[in-house]
Parts: sequence; structure tokens; C-alpha cells
Amino acid sequence: MLTKLLPAGVATAEATADPAEVFLYPEEENLIRNAVPKRRLEFATVRWCARRAMDSLGLPAAPVVPGRRGAPQWAPSVVGSMTHCAGFRGVALARSAQFAAVGIDAETNTALPAGVLESIALPRELRWTRELARAVPEISWDRLLFSIKEAVYKTWFPLTGQELDFTDALVSIDAAQETFRARLLPDPATLSTAGPHAFSGRWSAVDGVLLSAIAVPAARPVAAASRPLASGARPLASGARPLAAGAPPLAAGAPQRRSAPRFCPAGSAC
Repeated sequence: MLTKLLPAGVATAEATADPAEVFLYPEEENLIRNAVPKRRLEFATVRWCARRAMDSLGLPAAPVVPGRRGAPQWAPSVVGSMTHCAGFRGVALARSAQFAAVGIDAETNTALPAGVLESIALPRELRWTRELARAVPEISWDRLLFSIKEAVYKTWFPLTGQELDFTDALVSIDAAQETFRARLLPDPATLSTAGPHAFSGRWSAVDGVLLSAIAVPAARPVAAASRPLASGARPLASGARPLAAGAPPLAAGAPQRRSAPRFCPAGSAC
């Protein structure tokens, strides 16, 4: 599912069931030594996915531990994002020479608890979520908005180290094309220049799971950026590449919080 949402060059791995046994590095094991079984499973499986994505990029397996605000710490040459919800675990990784940041988020396709939408949505977002809920009720548009805002943050924070609130990003959705745009609203003078202030991405609703994904291309070197294309040359088109893991599906459960650096409790191990 993630493969269809991200461009070529981004390695993805996902699972809809937890493997019977997953190797964890000692530093990972220490983070969940006292965790309940459910937490251990989601923690281990998303790292199993991470190792698959590393292999797809030709990288050696390595531990994944959380840093500030729970953001996963990757090798210096890698950018990426992890996510997990009931029935889905996924990872997207890319080389930093090609992409500046990648952010993904998965949510169950269920309505947000009462009152949550009003706390995360701007007036314009409230209007379109309610309009789309009437037109296409099989998709939980309020939950999708939540997912997109999480993906925006998981893209922005690793680039800048700067935190955002839910209402700091204004999201618009193209329901027919399954795309979205997000614009940061704070005064640009207060925002880091290390990351873009607007984002575009793709979303999907498949098998009870809502997915949102963003990939920010790396800035071109000055020499390359100033060199014009040869006559008649065209930029390479972006595509997608598969890397997925499947097994008997997990039973869908209640909404749960996963690896989101801003909106998880500080210090949580995603």
C-alpha cells in the first residue's frame, strides 16, 4: 500500500500481521523490557519492516531507537518514517542524497472520538471533512485529516527540530485524485528555513486502513541546479517500487497511538 503513495527511490516495507519471532538489538529490547505483549508486537514488527527497507536500499541491518520526541534515529545517510496502527505496520526509507525527508502515517478507518476533530481542525478543514463525510461516508475523513497532519509533522520535525501544533498546518484534500496539500500557517519568520513550509502528498483508504505519505526531494547541489537541461531533455518521472510483507491479517482494534514524534508522549519509544 505504501509503495503506491511514494516515489521511486523510497523503499517501503509493511506488514498486516506480526511475525512469530523478530530479532531485536539489545538497545531496542531495553526499551520494551517491561512492555505489555501488544506493545512488544507492534514495536518489534515495525522494526522488522525497517530492516527489510534497509536491505532494499542495500544497507546493513541496524537498530532503530527513538530520539527527541520519539522520532526514529536513522543512519546519517538515511531519512525515513515508521508507523503502526491496528492491523498495519509500515516503514518508508530513502537515501538522504535523494530525499530530504519522508513522513508516513497509518490510522484505522474509524471516526475520531467525540470532540477530537474540533481540537485539531481549522474552520476550513471542519467544512470539508463534514461535506465529504456526507458524500463518501465509507471513509472517515476526520481520521484522515488527523493522519495527514501526523505525516506533515513526521516530515517537518526531523528536518527542523521544530515542533508544530495540529492547527499550525492547513490541509486540503483532492478526494478524487487521493492527494493532499498542507501549508504551514505560523509567521514564516518564526519557522525554520531547514524545511519546506508547504507539502504535498498522497493518501489511500484500503482494507480498513488510512495511509498518508509525503516525500520531500533533496535540494539539488548549486552546480547541478544552475546547469540547464540539454535541449529536448526531460526530468525523470517518479514511480513506485514494491516491498511488502503479508500474512494472515490482524484483528482490527481500537485506535492507538504510534510513532509520531510530536503527538506521542515525550520520550515514548515508537
